[in-house]
Amino acid sequence: MRKLWLTLLTIPLLLLSACGGNEQVTLEELQKQGYVTVGFAGENPYAYKDENGKLTGEAVEIARVILERLGIDEMKGELTEFSGLIAGLNAKRFDMITAGMFINPERCESVNFADPEYSIGEGLAVKAGNPLGLKSYADIAANKDAKVAVMAGAVEIGYLEASGVPEDQMVFVNNQDDAISALQSDRADAMTMTGPALQSRLDASGDSNLERVMDFEQPTVDGASVRGYGASAFRKADTELRDAFNAELDKMKESGELLEILQQFGFTEQELPGDMTAQQLCEA
Repeated sequence: MRKLWLTLLTIPLLLLSACGGNEQVTLEELQKQGYVTVGFAGENPYAYKDENGKLTGEAVEIARVILERLGIDEMKGELTEFSGLIAGLNAKRFDMITAGMFINPERCESVNFADPEYSIGEGLAVKAGNPLGLKSYADIAANKDAKVAVMAGAVEIGYLEASGVPEDQMVFVNNQDDAISALQSDRADAMTMTGPALQSRLDASGDSNLERVMDFEQPTVDGASVRGYGASAFRKADTELRDAFNAELDKMKESGELLEILQQFGFTEQELPGDMTAQQLCEA
């Protein structure tokens, strides 16, 4: 009887615990708290710490402006691996994640994306002179000896797979600097990430033995050229916070302020998101 009583007592506690993860964090609560904890993955130019330890990047600076206008003056950055951002958000380690993460239907099942703040294509870097003649993911697939460094959990993995690149030709790394190291140490013949991120890492390395493939052919999936749209993300329950964030983002798009911030990090008008919304991308 005692065992049955304990079981009956435990069931509601488990139900309460399960529901706890769906509790909404309201804008008012964050305003009273005075800060937002933001998960980021150290991806330049999206979200990273500068030489003084300040959290910055295009995604960070856009979020910083919006949050200040929403009455939240401080952002506390929590560095984590890219592949752990969504899990950390849903475990309530962060109030939001802002790392230039692409919106796609699979991720939309786990988080509430804000509308996109930029759109962008992929980039490829190789050794100087491009000794293997790699100008596309298809070229990598065609050369069974070619290996490409890619961040674990990144969208590029799916693009490589769609282009016929098998897993044993991928060198999985934790961050962008590890990708540079893999290319420099001959563990990889190429590295791939979004165009601005790739360029920023090449510039930072100052290594004349590496170069960007300027005539890189964008990968296609299901017959369509891929173009990623990056955005901040919130927990599923936090729709009020997401909607408030979107309202301020729309104002920045209309005023031209969004482009001004993007340009500080090497983006151009070509990287503006246009009228694309998170809902459209989640339903694609």
